[in-house]
Amino acid sequence: MGTLVAIQGLDKKLDPAQLLFKQEQLLTILRDMQRVLIAYSGGTDSAYLAWAAKKALGDNAIAITADSPSIPESHKRDAVDFASTHGIVHEMIPTSEFDNPEYVANNPDRCFHCKDELFRVMDQIATDRGFDHIVYGVNMDDLGDYRPGQSAAKIHQVKAPLVDAGLTKAEIRELSKLAQLDTWDRPAAACLSSRIPYGTKVTPERIKIVEQGEEAIKALGFRQFRVRYHDNLVRIEIDPSELENALNLRCAAQLTAIFKSLGFHYVTLDLEGYRQGSLNSVLRDKIQ
Repeated sequence: MGTLVAIQGLDKKLDPAQLLFKQEQLLTILRDMQRVLIAYSGGTDSAYLAWAAKKALGDNAIAITADSPSIPESHKRDAVDFASTHGIVHEMIPTSEFDNPEYVANNPDRCFHCKDELFRVMDQIATDRGFDHIVYGVNMDDLGDYRPGQSAAKIHQVKAPLVDAGLTKAEIRELSKLAQLDTWDRPAAACLSSRIPYGTKVTPERIKIVEQGEEAIKALGFRQFRVRYHDNLVRIEIDPSELENALNLRCAAQLTAIFKSLGFHYVTLDLEGYRQGSLNSVLRDKIQ
């Protein structure tokens, strides 16, 4: 198998043969599904899943992206470009989670209502077109975090082929790199509503402000970060590996100018840096 040679440059901690075995398991799982709709955001996991589904099923796999205000426009463009590059059948569909008061209220189950709306729309497409399964890109590492969207997936009987194949985030990145997918090192992403603390209403206007701020930070050269919206205060999380580049007066002035222009009274830099799901720490503290 020639692919074993191409895998030499990958992470030494990952066994090349085991990686390829898991990928073949994934392809077998997908082939057995025959016709699938993929919940596809364009991030590392869903892009790899869409690529694998295309490889296994050809045009019997359709990638579906939610056309929602909570998804950054740049991410939507990336999703379209990736699908086009790899010949993946792709559709953007409107979702209406902002019409749901339970979503807008932004309680800890907000993600459930978002995924419930996406899977409801995908269920209808599957019924109308005779598709057998809906799949999404949750991986083994996602199972340990607080993710109410997984409850919605169970209700709608959405499959998780990456989990069924036993794939972790690191393995998905390595296999994506092997397949020369430009998403292999894409920074972790989440919907814009995840930047708003629980209990603060999520509105298209607020998340548009967050989106503008994050695009401006990206333009400064940072890769992994989050803008956390706290009413008239913004809390900026930048990955610890990049934080040193933000800890100077020049960058402080740039960030202040950006976020003051967006209407914030106070601009803060979180000294712990970016960490995934940081707003969930409030939930963990309550449980403890």
